[in-house]
Amino acid sequence: MDFPAHVPLAIATRNDHVERIHWGSVAVVDNDGVLLAYAGDPGSMMFSRSTLKPFQAIPFVRDGGVEHFGFSDEQVAVMCASHSGEARHVEAVSGMLAKIQRGCTDLGCGCHLPDFYSADNLPPQGFHYDQRHHNCSGKHSGFLAYCRLHGLPSESYLSPEHALQQDVQRTVAKLSGVAADQMWAGIDGCNAPNLGMPLSRLALLWARLASGEGGGDASLDPILTRLFEAMRSHPEMVSGTGRADLGITLASNGDWVAKTGADGVQTVGIRSRGLGVAVKVSDGDFPSVFAVTIAVLKQLGVLEGGDNALLTPWADPVIKSYNGSRAGQLQATVQLKFV
Repeated sequence: MDFPAHVPLAIATRNDHVERIHWGSVAVVDNDGVLLAYAGDPGSMMFSRSTLKPFQAIPFVRDGGVEHFGFSDEQVAVMCASHSGEARHVEAVSGMLAKIQRGCTDLGCGCHLPDFYSADNLPPQGFHYDQRHHNCSGKHSGFLAYCRLHGLPSESYLSPEHALQQDVQRTVAKLSGVAADQMWAGIDGCNAPNLGMPLSRLALLWARLASGEGGGDASLDPILTRLFEAMRSHPEMVSGTGRADLGITLASNGDWVAKTGADGVQTVGIRSRGLGVAVKVSDGDFPSVFAVTIAVLKQLGVLEGGDNALLTPWADPVIKSYNGSRAGQLQATVQLKFV
């Protein structure tokens, strides 16, 4: 088994002693897939996880499903989301299911307590949650809508052999330039098929999403633009209150969209420069991948016109004890190499 040549991207100290070192890699590419900057191993294979969601939505949007069912721009955004299960997210998903005449039990994503709630924000007494509250329920509603649009069986929509998933794989292969049989195949946390590829190819997907140029397939250009615009216009639907993706996207003043994936994956598509950024922190630590991503954006020089105050919670955050006292420091140490 070959292991990627990751490098240290961030360190965590406690009382000035190094406690953790977070290894990983970064790739920055343009819309042609040219590598412009990197750290570690930009060719390392990794699963895309939830950063794949906008591209999993392409077949449905391409085939006119949004217009056919009358989905709103907010609902398009939630198809690309890892949402927090807030009321607005559940309302959007409920509306999608109603329009395609499906129920929450048709969603194959499973259930979990909404991400909106935590140890210091407990759900109200008697609170009930179901599949609609799952962070991937928007994506799954889009999957079901594709099946409804094309008269396909929905019971098996998560099978890798289903026509929907085969359509997704062909689309991702075309946009990434990675042959379908060269991609990793796996199952995501929500039971949906997931695809793995070199980190630089994931960055290329996001460069093409941001630029609205499908790499030679002009038919995809308006689809990519439609998805990017929905995510850019409604970033609160793509993640949620207090989330890093929301802060990073808002800090761009409309120039880029950010998307987190499980196990330390982060992507950013920057429209003004036609760039895609992909970050992988190998141990999956979310605070580290957020800090590294912000450091990368600073080194790329794209934060100057944005509101950097929005990034304060995630840029090299102080590590605190439960009573709020300073206990340590997380610091991004990533240094991009420019090609």
